[in-house]
Amino acid sequence: MAASNKTRNLIRRYFEQQKELFGNTLWIDRKTEIQKQENIFDKEASKSKPWQSINDLEEFYHAIKDCQKCPLGATRTNFVFGVGNPDADLLFIGEAPGRDEDLQGEPFVGRAGQLLDRILHAIDLDRSEVYIGNLLKCRPPNNRDPQPGEIASCEPYLIHQIKLIDPVLIVALGRVAGQTLLRTTESLGELRGKVHDYHGIDLMVTYHPAALLRSERFKRPTWEDMQEIKKLYLSNVQKK
Repeated sequence: MAASNKTRNLIRRYFEQQKELFGNTLWIDRKTEIQKQENIFDKEASKSKPWQSINDLEEFYHAIKDCQKCPLGATRTNFVFGVGNPDADLLFIGEAPGRDEDLQGEPFVGRAGQLLDRILHAIDLDRSEVYIGNLLKCRPPNNRDPQPGEIASCEPYLIHQIKLIDPVLIVALGRVAGQTLLRTTESLGELRGKVHDYHGIDLMVTYHPAALLRSERFKRPTWEDMQEIKKLYLSNVQKK
């Protein structure tokens, strides 16, 4: 909002100066003036979101780690950016940090994270080979679902993060991650078993490891999903 007001003030001052010089008749070079105004808006945009021009993942982290764009910034212990190989071909995206993640500043380090490590090992992958992140980088109170305003504030960070990592496959862990990334209200059951498109990147959806801890019945379908994920991942790497 501040940037928008500043831009309007610049435009108003310009027209006031023109009136002082030329009276009520306005003479402008339309092409030149349009370019001037575009430059003003570009400069204001770059000031409001300077991190969008960053091309290094670590530098990006330092640029946003003190974020206070939503109320969660005031309640977090640690900003949970993400972890893994910055050049990973496989990216896992969960919902939001939990208690252990908030305390340690790293995603998927609690019981669900330990189970995710075992799932990765079962398909011959290691945490250090992939990249793991969340929709939100701060823990919601009592691990509740992310609210729309929180997602709106944080998702631009995730989109830029994905751009820098440039994976060949994204795996959304759980209903919230899948629905948010794909802009859909389809159930997890409807989203599973399909290859979706996320801005030109293949995306698959499976159960969040926390669901497996709550119910044994999700283990078999998750195993089936991971077999398909591995096949698609290896196929996409070969095409890269």
